[in-house]
Amino acid sequence: MRNSKRGARGARMRVVALGLAGLMAYGATAAAQDALGVNLDRATITKLPDRVATIVVGNPLIADVSIQSGGLLVVTGKGYGVTNLVAFDRGGNILMDTTVTVRGPTADVVVVYRGVERESYSCSPTCERRVTLGDTPEFFNAALAQSGSRIGQAQGGAGQSTQR
Repeated sequence: MRNSKRGARGARMRVVALGLAGLMAYGATAAAQDALGVNLDRATITKLPDRVATIVVGNPLIADVSIQSGGLLVVTGKGYGVTNLVAFDRGGNILMDTTVTVRGPTADVVVVYRGVERESYSCSPTCERRVTLGDTPEFFNAALAQSGSRIGQAQGGAGQSTQR
């Protein structure tokens, strides 16, 4: 999450992450807007109301936000579940209260179950391991380690030559 200047007055926009229970009192005073659906590890963009000074994410383990110029809010799915976003003006008035639902990927994904063990594959056009929440720890950790190793090799090996 990050802060950003917004508008001609250069007002500071604040993004705050709080527990959902702390927001329950506010929910009764604001009309809920349309629900926002996001796939895990994907982002969606929504327009913020005018005069927003603070954004609160109910559970930052489920969704994260990034404020962009022009009053745009990028919402990224971080974990499965439901949370909410609340936007306040400088006076503490609620301008937006939106439910955010983060769901699993649906396109080009094959999930293999072996008893209680689960493995996920991205299949477009061939099937390759993917790092997906809920997979068996051994499968998840192996895929994550391979991905991290590949990234490390690409970053560390850039511009180096080998002589034999």
